[in-house]
Amino acid sequence: METRITKLFGIKYPIILPGMSWISTPELVAAVCNAGGIGWLATGPLSAEQTREAIKKIRSLTKKPFGCGCTLLMPGARENAEVMLEEKVPVINVSLGKCDWIAERAHKYGGKVIATVTTVKHAMAAEAQGADAVQVTGNEAAAHGSQVTTMVLVPAIARAVKIPVVGIGGAADGAGMMAILALGAEGVGMGTRLALTKESPVHQTTKDAHVKAGIDDTIYSNRFDGLYCRVLDTPAAKKSIRQGMSLPRAGLASWKIAKAMNLPWIKLAIGTMLQGPKLMMQLAHFATAFEKIQDATEFGDLKKGVALIGQVQGLIHDIPTVKQVIDTTIAEAKEIEKRLAKSVK
Repeated sequence: METRITKLFGIKYPIILPGMSWISTPELVAAVCNAGGIGWLATGPLSAEQTREAIKKIRSLTKKPFGCGCTLLMPGARENAEVMLEEKVPVINVSLGKCDWIAERAHKYGGKVIATVTTVKHAMAAEAQGADAVQVTGNEAAAHGSQVTTMVLVPAIARAVKIPVVGIGGAADGAGMMAILALGAEGVGMGTRLALTKESPVHQTTKDAHVKAGIDDTIYSNRFDGLYCRVLDTPAAKKSIRQGMSLPRAGLASWKIAKAMNLPWIKLAIGTMLQGPKLMMQLAHFATAFEKIQDATEFGDLKKGVALIGQVQGLIHDIPTVKQVIDTTIAEAKEIEKRLAKSVK
């Protein structure tokens, strides 16, 4: 299967593992790459030293192209980006910030940049800043999807930009993949599906909860971490959304973030304040949510933790290997293509 995305990244299939914190680890990224797709290492919870070690780990597990995610709004993101550039990572996925300086430097060594966007305006801006592709996250997706559905957002952006588009939100199989490609995308992100695989580090308790849940069992709100975000519908999630952000909880969480990322807390605090009041409040929201996401994802604690997940969880009823997911998805896509060729004349 060949598209502009497969040619751009040098991969066999246009299937992408998004950079999901505590999920898109070196092991899962490598598994997706070895199966013919490509994955983004999640660096949000990592220090610069941990990011470098994770990149080396990926390279020890696969000889295929891979990528790293960089959420520029997060503390330590610029330092992580510097590591990615020094290590000449093949693909850098930039979100929540301008990608121009990263694109300029990555292009010098032949690297590629894909920007995550949720609006037409941001997609056009990313293209102007030098992005080689955009990753379009629709409303159905886990975590920070657009307020517009994939069905509408993907074609709108595909028509607005000349660079290739990856569509995310609503795909867990060959049918979802073909639907998103039909909308004008040339690659498909399958975060929820790939998070529910044997190689995924998501705690088994949380995996089981997702498999049991239906398509209606999610909550979409901007009161969890300050951006519109989709999470598993649980009592803990509802409580977190009712509470919103509190400065005492944010302060404690920011101290834990600084410790986890080997950053001096005072440096983190000053850097946050220098971002201005709006961004400072956004980062405070992130800090409050940080530990809850980790609790659900890594430790399987759904009594106080909050799990990020897409609506497509309701279409997933098993925990296969990554290779099984990708092989089955491609086989289904080819069968659908044949069926449609016969019916559409």
